[in-house]
Amino acid sequence: MENSIKSIAKNYGTYLGGLLALLTVLVYAVSLDMMTNVWYGIFILLLIVVFGIVSVAKTKGESEGYISFKQSFTAYFITILIGLVISTVVSYIIFNIIDPEAAEAIKEKTIEASIAMMEGFGAPPDSIAEAVDKMEKDNQFSIINIAKGLAGQLVLFSIIGLIVAAVMKKNPDTE
Repeated sequence: MENSIKSIAKNYGTYLGGLLALLTVLVYAVSLDMMTNVWYGIFILLLIVVFGIVSVAKTKGESEGYISFKQSFTAYFITILIGLVISTVVSYIIFNIIDPEAAEAIKEKTIEASIAMMEGFGAPPDSIAEAVDKMEKDNQFSIINIAKGLAGQLVLFSIIGLIVAAVMKKNPDTE
């Protein structure tokens, strides 16, 4: 059973990673503006969660409709982990090796979007200037920042995964 869980999760993680990598390459090729678009970010978030849920559902189906909380979370987490790692590696390669200028363009677009958002919330000019200075000094595609981003995403998606696992679990003794 454990091998089945890991096998299914690895497959769905690979599919997720491939799709996220493809989307990253398409957005890179078509319009970098999409990288800072909130709706694109929400779409990616939902896509990742859906892949995790599908992985758990497929694993549950393979085990005759029963799956423990641990098995459910394991299937979800492995899927998300593999998908995010593949996507992160592709992003690192694109924005650090292939086209570092694109990373600078994204940084500028991120700063512009952040200024607009902070002004919309009525932030004082001093705090906006401070935030802009910090963003200008920071390289969001450095290996350290990419690792921090990956860790943060794993925490967020793990919390969602715990909820998914609690909802999807079904033990034979509860019948």
